[in-house]
Amino acid sequence: MSDQAWERAALREILDEALRERRRNRLWRIITRIALVVAILVLAISITQCAMTTDKEEVGPHTAEVRINEPIMSDSASSADNVIKGLNAAFEADDVAGVVLRINTPGGSPVHSQRIYDEIKRLRDEHPDIPVHAVIDDIGVSGGYFVAAAADKIHVGGSSVVGSIGVIAGSFGAEEALEKLGLERRVHTAGEDKAFLDPFSPLRDDHVEHLRLMLEDMHQQFIDAVREGRGERLDEENNEDLFSGLVWTGAQSIELGLADEIGSVSSVARDVIGEEEVVDYTAKRDFFTELSEQFGISVGQGLYYTLKRLEYQVH
Repeated sequence: MSDQAWERAALREILDEALRERRRNRLWRIITRIALVVAILVLAISITQCAMTTDKEEVGPHTAEVRINEPIMSDSASSADNVIKGLNAAFEADDVAGVVLRINTPGGSPVHSQRIYDEIKRLRDEHPDIPVHAVIDDIGVSGGYFVAAAADKIHVGGSSVVGSIGVIAGSFGAEEALEKLGLERRVHTAGEDKAFLDPFSPLRDDHVEHLRLMLEDMHQQFIDAVREGRGERLDEENNEDLFSGLVWTGAQSIELGLADEIGSVSSVARDVIGEEEVVDYTAKRDFFTELSEQFGISVGQGLYYTLKRLEYQVH
């Protein structure tokens, strides 16, 4: 290589490295700006929520709303702890004419669903003058319907998805795949059933039977709760599949006795409870949890689109 060609190659490499460095600096500036914007937005939202919470003390007669719009599990905004906190705030507030539980969830933990169900029943007994209505938006199935069954009445949209009164446990079997790969499963336990339903070991009939009994017990608890909540409104005599795990539209669920009538939060507040003004008592998670989640989502999205843009520019 001639001296002139070497110089051109070296100069090109220097320019390329400078361009790459500029792009890296630009990327980090964008990430920093996104993080700052997210922090400001979350802080503003938190301040607004605090102001709204303060304003609730000055509201006159109204309908209280508590939302379940995520899977019902320990690490979600619709965990039993959060929902119960919101329910207690709604029932204890001044001038509450009724409580609406707004449900839009595919279900979740049977334990958390049972806790919410039990708390609604307790609050109804403690405050017999405050009616509780469940409103199912798009979907209220499995644990979501479990919770709804505790309400005085269940309102649905005509095309809402309702039901799924059942319990499921899923896994997989990989012992044949291991054998084909020439791998040997080695597991050591203290207690002959400690490796219960290990997916890398052959399925044992006694383990399957034990799981079946567990699922049937949980299923029966679900059925008993629905029967207790819905009572004679259920049309069990003409519908053998009522507790099979099937789902129905909102219109069908009314015919089956799983729901009472078509309605929304606003129509129930206005026409059933009689207080059109709706105040949201849904418990908000702590500031730092909301901040970390919003930060992660926003930075992730910003980083993705920035990388795609830089990739496009490079090509």
